[in-house]
Amino acid sequence: MAGRMVRPSASQYLPLPSDDVADDDSASPLDTFSASSSASASLRRITSDNDDDDDGISDHDLRTLRRVSDRLPAAAWLVAVVELCERFTYYGLTGPFMNYMQNPAHDSLRPGAIGLGQSRASALNYFFQFWCYVTPIVGAVVADQYLGKFKTISIFAGIYAVGLAIIFGTSFPAAIDAGASLGGLVTAMIVIGLGTGGIKSNVSPLIAEQYTNTKKYIKELKSGERVIVDPAVTIQSLFMIFYLCINVGSLSAIATTELELNVGFWAAYLLPFLFFFVGIFCLIAGHKVYVKKPPTGSVIPHAFRLVVIGAVNRNLNYARPSVRAELGLSAVPWTNHFVDEVSRALVACRVFVFYPIYWLVYGQMLNNFISQAGSMNTHGIPNDIMQNIDPIAIIIFIPICDSFLYPYLRKVGIPFKPITRIFFGFVFAALAMAYAAIVQHMIYTSGPCYEYPLACPASENGQIPNDIHVAVQTPAYFFIALSEIFASVTGLEYAYTKAPASMKSFVMSLFLLTNAFGAAIGIAISPTAKDPDMVWTYTSLAIITLFFGGLFWIIFSKYNKDEDGLNELDAAESDDFTERLQADARGTENIA
Repeated sequence: MAGRMVRPSASQYLPLPSDDVADDDSASPLDTFSASSSASASLRRITSDNDDDDDGISDHDLRTLRRVSDRLPAAAWLVAVVELCERFTYYGLTGPFMNYMQNPAHDSLRPGAIGLGQSRASALNYFFQFWCYVTPIVGAVVADQYLGKFKTISIFAGIYAVGLAIIFGTSFPAAIDAGASLGGLVTAMIVIGLGTGGIKSNVSPLIAEQYTNTKKYIKELKSGERVIVDPAVTIQSLFMIFYLCINVGSLSAIATTELELNVGFWAAYLLPFLFFFVGIFCLIAGHKVYVKKPPTGSVIPHAFRLVVIGAVNRNLNYARPSVRAELGLSAVPWTNHFVDEVSRALVACRVFVFYPIYWLVYGQMLNNFISQAGSMNTHGIPNDIMQNIDPIAIIIFIPICDSFLYPYLRKVGIPFKPITRIFFGFVFAALAMAYAAIVQHMIYTSGPCYEYPLACPASENGQIPNDIHVAVQTPAYFFIALSEIFASVTGLEYAYTKAPASMKSFVMSLFLLTNAFGAAIGIAISPTAKDPDMVWTYTSLAIITLFFGGLFWIIFSKYNKDEDGLNELDAAESDDFTERLQADARGTENIA
């Protein structure tokens, strides 16, 4: 092959698409570099060569039989309990955050400590969210390359506990009066953010890895109905249960906001501090039953090198060892199968690009919704307790979706696939913002202070809120809850199912990183979070979210038809690259 190098084409090295996808308008969305041509070729190869490989499942069975979830292993439930405890701690801690930061100490209407005001408190809250979703990158690299998921979670749990001790120790009345609360809060935010990041990027892949089946099989139910037990449906159900546990844990904010109001912030932070050790106990107790995949050493640098080769040549086929050998190019240590996996991960990364807008909207529930409730008549309940309507709604709707809605749609032949679910998540998020704008308008048209709640003489130095019942907020939380079920849960599922087997934590951390970008946008717009401009703030967010949701659908809806083929990569026969990487991590083999 000396002399002039000829650019390879898909027709030279990859199977040609079938006639029904030959036209440009109907071609697979994976037939370009940016959406991974090699992944598309692989999925066509898998589905054509292995039509009957999934335990005797024929094409006719695939088209006509209902797909159901498999039984979940006990180890998955144990990991779910660990996550429940961690989320109990996180949300119990952050539930009182806005009052702790925004209101001054000894405020007779609302609990407070630092007195930053709404804008600065919102900015600091957004910083904490940003930090918590940047640090998963660190946890992912440590887990995938060096320690594995279980050891990484254990170490970062220790860091987390140190942060909890700091905020607890600086939240006593004496520490608040001495001015130590702000410094203690910022320090605790940094330490806790590092701890939760190391856990967050690894716990969801760890729970999914407890289910090890990757191939479909046919099962006959007691009713006599033949169904396909589908690993993709099982992973979908598993992440629904995982998210359900997250929201059961998040109900801790009900207890901590009551403690904040009736006892003090120190008591509110003591409860999650103590409960965190329940999670650590469960983590350690189950270490013998978990499926623990070993770290894979230098896989992330190899993946980046692979992507660079594809980007420079504008074609990922140049990264395939078979193509490079035929063209006389330098050898690479990975395999064609790994190229296909990375190509699939690039599809997920494109989908993630739109998520910062969604997380910006979600963040309103953690700050501005609380401030909005503080300007309304709460009739003796804490203003920050209203946010718990969201997890309660999720706990109600997840079983409905997982046990009734999704199975019914599959039964009647309506494939409610990931891209469709994410789109509906954006729609419900936009509805939440639109409704929040309506509530804000109702506040501004109510006395005694109208557009300046708690800030006019008639409020008697901020003691009398505008005369509108805080329960009016409820539908906004229901809309946010539905949006989470469709967008957030599906995002977790998509990050796991599209990641290479050796990079599950890293790709999950990239998905979580989108939350950090959303928080960064929130920090940028936080100066606008003030009266009398909040109606326009919520209205603008509703319009922006609906616009980006529609754009998301236009760009990515075509990926739905490739969903089954992309998932089949996990069922294909793997090669020895992962094993060689693991040997490299142990020092028994060197991969250049």
